[in-house]
Amino acid sequence: MITLTDENFDETIRTSQKPVLVDFMALWCPPCSILKPILENLEKEFGEKVIFAKVNVDLVPKTCQKLGINPIPTVILFKEGKPISGFFGVRPEGEIRKWLEENLKNNEKEKIEKIIEEYEEYAQKNNYRLNPNREVVERIIRGLLENERKYGFRYCPCRRISGNLEEDKPKICPCQFRHEEVEKNGHCLCGLFVK
Repeated sequence: MITLTDENFDETIRTSQKPVLVDFMALWCPPCSILKPILENLEKEFGEKVIFAKVNVDLVPKTCQKLGINPIPTVILFKEGKPISGFFGVRPEGEIRKWLEENLKNNEKEKIEKIIEEYEEYAQKNNYRLNPNREVVERIIRGLLENERKYGFRYCPCRRISGNLEEDKPKICPCQFRHEEVEKNGHCLCGLFVK
């Protein structure tokens, strides 16, 4: 869990590629002490998708005043620099997990939509189309996002990843093989791009 201050709060929240969950707490606050291990457990589970941070309200007065933090503990989930959801007080771990999953699901839907727009534009420029079956397109994009989480790049889900960056580079979607496959078969191997 990272510690935020008045000096680094705005930049950290604004520039983060992932949503940031911020626990506004104080050392003297008993409910904050109860919430702390719950959030630490959830960080182990969600750490790849969310940055977990804490703010000691006694040490970060400007930010807390600007955001109107009162009472504590207050938990706020930020995305792209803006607060998207939050809660006050202590909640059971299962309830917080469900809240996080719900907010992240919305985040994934938005990410999928953005990627679809990018690939539609790419397809038009290259005289292809995206597969007209929306379900297939979303499944492929989920595979791309999973590969991005695992390997750091959006490797085509239909290609075997060796772990050798140079060897795998041509498999980053849109992969090097798509043009020839679309011309020959009417679609690329995974079916994302079609004639």
